[in-house]
Amino acid sequence: MASHCFFVLLLSFTLFASITESRNHTRLFFHPKKSSPLPNASPPLPSTPSPIPPKYTYVCNSERFAELGLDMSSFAFCDKSLSYDVRAKDLIDRMTLTEKVTQLGDKAYGVPRLGLPMYEWWSEALHGVSDVGPGTHFNASLPHATSFPTVILTTASFNESLWKAIGEVVSTEARAMFNLGYAGLTYWSPNINVVRDPRWGRITETPGEDPYVVGRYAVNYVKGLQDVVGSETTEDLNSRPLKVAASCKHYVAYDVDNWQGIDRYHFDARVTEQDMIETFQRPFEMCVKDGDVSSVMCSYNKVNGIPACADHKLLTETIREKWDLHGYIVADCDSIEVMFHGHKWTATEQDAVAQALKAGLDLDCGIYYTNFTEPAVRSGKAREDDVDKALMNLYRVLMRLGFFDGSPAYSSLGIDDVCATTSIELAAEAAKEGIVLLKNNNSVLPLNSNKYKNLAVVGPHANATHVMIGNYALEKGGTPCRYVSPIDGLSNFAKVNYQMGCANVACKDETFIYAGVEAAKLADATIIFAGIDLSIEAESLDRTNLLLPGYQTEMILEIANAATTPVVLVIFSAGGVDISFAKNHPNINSIIWAGFPGAEGGLAIADVIFGHYNPGGRLPITWYEADYVDKLPMTSMPLRPIDELGYPGRTYKFFNGSTVYPFGYGLSYTKFIYLVKSAQRSLDKKLLPRQQCRQMNYMPDTYKPSCQSINVEDDSCDDVINFEIKVFNVGQYDGSNVLIVYSSPPQGLLKVPIKQVVGFQRVYVRARKSKTVKFSLNACKSLSLVDEAGNTLMPLGNHTITIGDGDEAVSFPVRVKFNF
Repeated sequence: MASHCFFVLLLSFTLFASITESRNHTRLFFHPKKSSPLPNASPPLPSTPSPIPPKYTYVCNSERFAELGLDMSSFAFCDKSLSYDVRAKDLIDRMTLTEKVTQLGDKAYGVPRLGLPMYEWWSEALHGVSDVGPGTHFNASLPHATSFPTVILTTASFNESLWKAIGEVVSTEARAMFNLGYAGLTYWSPNINVVRDPRWGRITETPGEDPYVVGRYAVNYVKGLQDVVGSETTEDLNSRPLKVAASCKHYVAYDVDNWQGIDRYHFDARVTEQDMIETFQRPFEMCVKDGDVSSVMCSYNKVNGIPACADHKLLTETIREKWDLHGYIVADCDSIEVMFHGHKWTATEQDAVAQALKAGLDLDCGIYYTNFTEPAVRSGKAREDDVDKALMNLYRVLMRLGFFDGSPAYSSLGIDDVCATTSIELAAEAAKEGIVLLKNNNSVLPLNSNKYKNLAVVGPHANATHVMIGNYALEKGGTPCRYVSPIDGLSNFAKVNYQMGCANVACKDETFIYAGVEAAKLADATIIFAGIDLSIEAESLDRTNLLLPGYQTEMILEIANAATTPVVLVIFSAGGVDISFAKNHPNINSIIWAGFPGAEGGLAIADVIFGHYNPGGRLPITWYEADYVDKLPMTSMPLRPIDELGYPGRTYKFFNGSTVYPFGYGLSYTKFIYLVKSAQRSLDKKLLPRQQCRQMNYMPDTYKPSCQSINVEDDSCDDVINFEIKVFNVGQYDGSNVLIVYSSPPQGLLKVPIKQVVGFQRVYVRARKSKTVKFSLNACKSLSLVDEAGNTLMPLGNHTITIGDGDEAVSFPVRVKFNF
């Protein structure tokens, strides 16, 4: 194992070796020949440094420099008494232009004469340390890492402390692997794009359709990855220590991968300022401002005619200046190439590089910066000063990570800290907390193991293993710490008769259905595992419909019609599936959505079915009926309805039609009742001198006050709305309940959300007991609306705060008044 130490610092490779894999391992088709030097490329690099002895795990070690024949004391960038800014500038100033540009790709080549080693920036940790990026690898000495559920299921827990705890485990394993030479320190996770359309193939990676929930997930997971205990805040955030560096992606308005021949490499997302601020940018703003993330990744697509990675307004003016990013901006892999070959946005490769640099893009996941920046500078299309700024942003992050000076707090982490028992247990807990109970007629679940001793377990996911971990997981050499398939989990409670039902998820014939039906006739209960997988919804693969594939529906119906004992349907999916037939079928007693539950998924599902865990998850996306996809194209970006085209609204905020299951839906084995214990029901807003009133759009014949709203950017916005909700568990089972808090705007306003999430908490309440949950909401953030011009306004009038969904919901008004 020692032979792999310091692997990340010492990767050997050829300058012009191509990135032959895109982010889902499919070769980009734009470049005809990426394995040889490109036209007008920079001169070849100097020879790479000799391998550094493995005992050195950081750059500025005097013994290491001595072995290289260098005097470390002569390099100010290794002087710990100096600030990171001074040290980074010293390092950059020592480089030639040729040396500088070779540090701007994800494969940074280092500078041998300065003792600067190579570094691979690209590693992934979406729901566990992954080997998707070249910066991380596994082998026989270290074959495993903890695999958590995919993000969409973890989000269904609505548990912020869980999200942060997962990030902490992932970063601990990442640090341990770095110490052993198997991983880097920079991770391009999480994916925080809002789910706008149910067909999007990457829903599994995301925290759902609500921008506030997505933002809170981002903040907590990023803090789990990045925060060093005791150094969470510093006076200079550009020097705040990092455990590992996270990256919130993909910025911005990215949610079309490949739909009916329209792909992300060519798509131009036409987005209004209203939708941009209200929905698409909000999670990224929260990630930067509240999570202090150290990186943002821009996306392939164009936004209103300009490639996202070359838009100065989106990158420099917004992320860096308005939101105050303390870190670097990186391109999704080969995005600069996509500008040139895909979007045809520039005349030459040099122009693409120059535009990206000017926009504020610091790092290229790819070879365009490496190959074309020097000729772009020498021809006057780009400035060396822009190169220096990018390098400054990159080296500050590496210094904060201890890449130059070491990180004593984590130096003792090693192989025992990967796949620790507590980490595996947390993965199982995350799956259990996220699982959503969708139907439970006659309280069939939980099953009693003393009564239900013989199970028929049927379906294409009944023996699932790697399917459960979804994508951006261990693919090329690593595996999860262990797999617990559904069959394995259920076998802990009963004797299992497993029948395939379908040969696979595609279920193209009925060959295996009969055996499943016969097994159900003889069983005490039947558990059907159906759904979809990465062959249906994935990166570069958007869905065309919301139905179960092939003969899966027929399989489920035939088994349900034949069974005389309870039938439980378990759905594996990320996006929603129209299973109205099962929802309404009298013989299908219970339905569970298990998402893609990670390597411990079988254990989690069995614990839920047999009552060792009371499900409390809630859907983070709307499950639409199948005909929703016939009502509008996936490429229509507006979230509000387009009446003249007959397009319905998108997400729970704007869609008012019937659904299979709504956002926030989820049942429990027990019953909860809410009571508003105390609430602030009015807000007297004292306006500042010369603070202007703003106009709102009202329905015809609606009373319009003289002062209709205020712009929250003109206000201090320190008012809070405090209230307390008493949660009663009036059932027979202990359990967790998710309180989702919504605000609804005053009546009479046009083109505003029906409601929007402004807070949530998950609370555990024992049977026949109660707990009081306190909320304190920022009034400006919770009661504001974004108008068509992109202004964030707080309207006058009666707003409504609602806690919960459906029959359990309670609400109270908050009257906003303005005092001059």
